[in-house]
Amino acid sequence: MGPLDKGTFDNPFEDTNLKDAYLIPRSIMAEPDYIEDDNPELIRPQKLVNPVKMSRNHQDLHRELLMNQKRGLAPQNKPELQKVMEKRKRDQVIKQKEEAAQKKKSDFEIELLKRQQKLEQLELENQKLQEEQENAPEFVKVKGNLRRTGQEVAQAQES
Repeated sequence: MGPLDKGTFDNPFEDTNLKDAYLIPRSIMAEPDYIEDDNPELIRPQKLVNPVKMSRNHQDLHRELLMNQKRGLAPQNKPELQKVMEKRKRDQVIKQKEEAAQKKKSDFEIELLKRQQKLEQLELENQKLQEEQENAPEFVKVKGNLRRTGQEVAQAQES
């Protein structure tokens, strides 16, 4: 019973007399020479030691994480979408509380706020006018000064 009768190959290198080379699956890596020879003079490769995993801090942390996972205290790794949605909900609750606090204000407080807003608007308008006057060309300023002096002279003559 040959390897073709079984339907699968146990070891592709067992029967090297196969005439159909394409039936033998090729290994990607070559097999090392030290497996066949039991020569004690050869140095066998050993796995390198990872200094991070060998450190005491890493071992303690790993042990602690395993213990927490067994107890069900593993850190919560939430998806980004869930974090954003929770933040939005928190912000919405805070906004609702602020609105509720605003609704509880008395009539006196509301009137004071209205007056304060009016004063702020007047100050902003005055600032805009001053900025426009400062940014105006020189001839416009001189013209305004001439008008004022002309009006003052006219008032002085009338009295």
